[in-house]
Amino acid sequence: MNAVTSFERHGVDWSARLLRDGYCIIPDALPRSVLGALQADLEPDFRATPLCQGRFYGERTKRFGGLLRRSARASALVLNPTILHMVETVLRPACDRIQLNVAQAIEIHSGEVRQFPHRDHDMWQGEKGAHEYLVNVIWPLTPFRRENGATLIYPGSHGREGMAREDPGDPIAAECDPGAAICFLGSTAHGAGANLTDLPRRGIVVGYCLGWLKPYENQWLAYPPAIARTFPRELAELVGYVQHRPNLGNYEGQCPSILLGDEIPDRIGAIDALRPDQEAMLANFAGEHEP
Repeated sequence: MNAVTSFERHGVDWSARLLRDGYCIIPDALPRSVLGALQADLEPDFRATPLCQGRFYGERTKRFGGLLRRSARASALVLNPTILHMVETVLRPACDRIQLNVAQAIEIHSGEVRQFPHRDHDMWQGEKGAHEYLVNVIWPLTPFRRENGATLIYPGSHGREGMAREDPGDPIAAECDPGAAICFLGSTAHGAGANLTDLPRRGIVVGYCLGWLKPYENQWLAYPPAIARTFPRELAELVGYVQHRPNLGNYEGQCPSILLGDEIPDRIGAIDALRPDQEAMLANFAGEHEP
């Protein structure tokens, strides 16, 4: 099923809704069985991972990344066609290609306090408001309810106008069940709620950002070539094994996908990877200055 068919099946233009409200919750984005199987794969990691330190991460919260190497089932979340279509629509006007920013599991335990409201694009220091920097998607592994720490989202707090508001307004609790996808912009204010129950709530956050940014999760360390060469090409590109024009993220002046082959040359010659407008400038310069 292609991306367009997938989002039309729901009768909703999710990209438009995301840009309008700053968030959207897509029902039945994946079968619950997929999330259940992924949770089973990650169970040893949930048990073994220590609690975080620091009030932002949460001192009654566990977090771990590198999900694509922990379970092959994680790729179903990252490569979900409805999500990728939406992310491409939102981010591609400001970049040559998108990239994976993070794939992280989060478990909020009983007694965790409400998280500080924040905007995820503030991890980068560039000017805000001209375009979006990222799109985040939270996939619940357990039911998300206000009582157990469901993510709190501030509708309308996104974009230049939303960020200019002194008061972001009242948040909504992103209540939904496994299989749904909670999507929000990098400029949308949000934060995890307090867990007032006796059970932990679990979720996966998959984030996508502009391809010319330094991602939150160091993808080349999370997925070195020996692991990335087992990925389908689209997934390998999302985790950094492709250049972003002009020449960003290269290896010895070439596309880092060269590291995914069976044989890697001892010496590699650099090859231009420029945008069309840069190629045109070079051609114009050459026409004026070469004999």
